[in-house]
Amino acid sequence: LPTPSVSGDPLRFPFLPVKVMGKLESENAEAIGSFLSDTSAKVFVAGHRGLVGSAIHRKLLALGFTNLLIRTHAELDLTRQADVEAFFAAERPRYVIVAAAKVGGIHANSTYPADFIAVNLQIQTNIIDAALRCAGGAVRKLLFLGSSCIYPKLAPQPIPESALLSGPLEPTNEWYAVAKIAGIKMCQAYRIQHGLDAISAMPTNLYGPHDNFHPENSHVLPALIRRFHKAKVSCANEVVVWGTGSPLREFLHVDDLADAVVFLMDRYSGSEHVNVGSGKEVTIKELAEMVKEVVGFEGELVWDNTKPDGTPRKLMDSSMLAGMGWEAKIPLREGLADTYKWYVENVVDH
Repeated sequence: LPTPSVSGDPLRFPFLPVKVMGKLESENAEAIGSFLSDTSAKVFVAGHRGLVGSAIHRKLLALGFTNLLIRTHAELDLTRQADVEAFFAAERPRYVIVAAAKVGGIHANSTYPADFIAVNLQIQTNIIDAALRCAGGAVRKLLFLGSSCIYPKLAPQPIPESALLSGPLEPTNEWYAVAKIAGIKMCQAYRIQHGLDAISAMPTNLYGPHDNFHPENSHVLPALIRRFHKAKVSCANEVVVWGTGSPLREFLHVDDLADAVVFLMDRYSGSEHVNVGSGKEVTIKELAEMVKEVVGFEGELVWDNTKPDGTPRKLMDSSMLAGMGWEAKIPLREGLADTYKWYVENVVDH
């Protein structure tokens, strides 16, 4: 664990006593035990069908959690405050993981800015507030998941947690980013004013099963998988990729993120949000070549140098999490093969 600061801020470091629902955290831990030992407790995984939520759901099942609360959008609309409050009042979960969000790439953010800011604000506000108001202080801990896009466009590299709100955001996804920043600050505010043990984790670029492979609204990696697969089955001679391939990017398999979420639920109760990354960078050219090999496309890879490259580098500084004893385990090529297999079996065949 990191060394405490001279000021000994009790909200910043997990091993110092923090008031949680009127009790000291140490008293709650003694009464309930750690998260990993509390496998019979009710755990609400909001957004269990998405890329992140489904991985967390799989991880908790594998760890022996027997009382997972999951609801589809049809069963529980998280944008409706009254419905969310009624759900919490009826189910009284002990742990809450907020993986529900409206997500998408640059095209989606540019086309639906109102949806990206409003829907995400509604979801996270309703859940966090309902967790606080749940009768008898039933909710002992809540984890809010954000994104690396919360950081300024020109943030220092690697990006430390302290870079938050230090400069202008990337305009193409500022609507989503503003909502996620508000979620971080809401968790901090509810901890300060009400003693809610709410923590936040900010993952880097994610990929894996249940990713979005939409032709217009997907991120770079699923988009590459889809394009190379389409080229392979159509016997195309080439695949054209924008830019020079020189920008550096960091990727994390969603199963690694799920492992980090469990780790933080079990070990961390600090006020500061925590970066979650692999710590490994790859050029877009290396990534495209890797996807080409995994998919089995035998044509030519062509780079359109007239198109923009985007940000030269985007790497998270995950040293805070590493200092607690966590690191990513899934190599990129292995993760890509796993993701492509899932894509073929669950998207192409359906």
